[in-house]
Amino acid sequence: MSFPTASPQPTPQPIPPARQPVARARRAGFVLAVVGIAIGALALLLVAAYLIAALGVPTLAIGSLLALVPLVIVLLAVRWVDRWEPEPRWALWFAFLWGAGVSVALALLVDLGVQVAVAFATPGGATDEAVQAVVQAPLVEELAKGLGVLLVFAFSRSHFDGPVDGLVYAATVAAGFAFTENVLYFGAAMAEGGAGELGVLFVVRGLFSPFAHVLFTACTGLMIGIGARRGATVGIIGWFALGLVGAIGLHALWNGSLAFAGEGAIGLYFTVQVPIFVGAIVLTVLLRGQEARLTRARLAEYAAAGWLSPGEVDVLATPAGRRQAMAWARMQRPPRTREVRALIADATALAFNRQMLVSGRTDVRHAIDERVLLERLSERRAALMR
Repeated sequence: MSFPTASPQPTPQPIPPARQPVARARRAGFVLAVVGIAIGALALLLVAAYLIAALGVPTLAIGSLLALVPLVIVLLAVRWVDRWEPEPRWALWFAFLWGAGVSVALALLVDLGVQVAVAFATPGGATDEAVQAVVQAPLVEELAKGLGVLLVFAFSRSHFDGPVDGLVYAATVAAGFAFTENVLYFGAAMAEGGAGELGVLFVVRGLFSPFAHVLFTACTGLMIGIGARRGATVGIIGWFALGLVGAIGLHALWNGSLAFAGEGAIGLYFTVQVPIFVGAIVLTVLLRGQEARLTRARLAEYAAAGWLSPGEVDVLATPAGRRQAMAWARMQRPPRTREVRALIADATALAFNRQMLVSGRTDVRHAIDERVLLERLSERRAALMR
């Protein structure tokens, strides 16, 4: 495979004067995200200290090792979804730490507050476990996780431009939350019921339902992503609220089936939860296909203007073309995989940026990004051709 020579390109125009203010705004967003990562890491350390005090180090270690199994399963799935237009690592780290640390801490604090309130209101009384599972947990946990996805949108607007991005960030937040929650449940099962109870719980949570929290929070991420694609700013709160309703509803359905169905829970799992999971897979595949078609359509416009050749569009905007490009890169001496990945990433970012421009839901940042991405794409192509 070789990169064909493109048609003559239009002469690049000077970058608009607004570039510097926009760059400063984006640096501010990055700094806020770094602060968020630090807060998430601190919250995770505090939660870990709580778990050590409650379970002890050996029990916590066993729970953590077992919780890694569903975490790896979920993160591999997230990586597959994120392959077409990879999200920045710092944003994914923020999402994971928010889920594993901040969301869990908020849920624990609310639960403690509810228990204290019940104890004051009815001395000697206790909270209703069914109400906790079907009402409190879905409301508090989905709101806490959803806020993490919403903050990613606020910090990383230029990287959050569609439903698939929303799914990726939501799944990453949910993966972090489920990991810490599994550590707590696995450790408690080990401490209270021994290896037998731990084994049953691991099969139920770790193997049968590793994607449960992902499915819930995906509703929120999907709606925020749709709002982002439509150019929403302040109106994103409405999309967030709409997704939150779906997330809470699915979470309540799941917990309710476990709390009230008894022996029928297995039947509900296969007749309700499995079809929902299959539907989510089908939706994700369709959204990924839509991203590929959008990329090809937008890059074809640049080919018509002379920035790319039709052959390059095929290479950059189709799964088969990208595989061919990466095979070519690995055959070079030295390998050129990093350069080709960067070229594909810039081309994809250019296509999605173009989508915002042609849809009319845009601002000065997208016009600036278009020029910057075109110049960078040309430089990368030239370097590869040499």
